[in-house]
Amino acid sequence: MNSSPRVVALINLKGGTSKTTSSVYLADALREAGFRVTMVDADPQGSALRWQGLADLPVPVMGMPTPTLHRQIWRVIDPAGVDIVVIDSPPLEEQMGIVASILRVATDVIVPMAPTMMELDRINPVWNALADAQGSRDTDPNVWVLLNRTVANAASTNTIRGLLEEQHKPVFETTIPRLEAYAQAFGSSVPASDADGHYLDVAAELLDAWKQN
Repeated sequence: MNSSPRVVALINLKGGTSKTTSSVYLADALREAGFRVTMVDADPQGSALRWQGLADLPVPVMGMPTPTLHRQIWRVIDPAGVDIVVIDSPPLEEQMGIVASILRVATDVIVPMAPTMMELDRINPVWNALADAQGSRDTDPNVWVLLNRTVANAASTNTIRGLLEEQHKPVFETTIPRLEAYAQAFGSSVPASDADGHYLDVAAELLDAWKQN
């Protein structure tokens, strides 16, 4: 890792896209990979903070649901003491100011979505927000779509992947299946419910991408 922390933000237009679940699991997977990781809960609903209170997660979580996050984050988090910050963002359509602030500091953006035409239709506002943030930062973040709640052997996963790639939207090779362990994960121990290591595979893809930067 370089001297500046990576800031990985999980963003989507609406709620209910598994942003919090993916944020918590990915943060823990990156910790398992040996990095010093802190989570920021930037959603006013505070779901990640509540999860931390219920399960005593192995990754620290702090609340920062503010449209000035880009100015506050390195006052609250010592950049010398962390390798990666994972941000659980609020829905873009509800908290555009907070998400715009997140995009001013994010080095990497992950867009979790199910492989459905409805969710595909909702993804362009995220790319529009990324374009709007270009004038307020020196370099653009890496961006990937993370297909989640996938069904084994369903044609929908490859269909949506193909449509995203036609739109020049990068997609992780790893997909997150629709499992009861993830659906009921809130408030539970993260490593115990990720026995198959799906988020470890996402973390490995991230690390490979960073090595190539």
